[in-house]
Amino acid sequence: MQEPGKEQLGEAQGPYVPQPLSRMQFFGQVLYGVGVSLGLTLLWVMETVRDSFFRTLDRLNVKPSHRGSVSAFPPGQPRKRPQSPASS
Repeated sequence: MQEPGKEQLGEAQGPYVPQPLSRMQFFGQVLYGVGVSLGLTLLWVMETVRDSFFRTLDRLNVKPSHRGSVSAFPPGQPRKRPQSPASS
């Protein structure tokens, strides 16, 4: 009787043998890695610029600007809405 879970581990199939890549697949993988690296570098540079900008504002003691009072509700009294019989 086989032990439970042996088939799931892949022991019955033998060792894993990777398939060799063709030249186009190899260069595709290299370009993919370069693209990922450039994307992460761009994110890192943008975060550095953002951080230095806000540190400069902190050093200059610039307060955040508020353009009037921002509210999700309009001024005045709320409208009276008719209530349904189920909510009474």
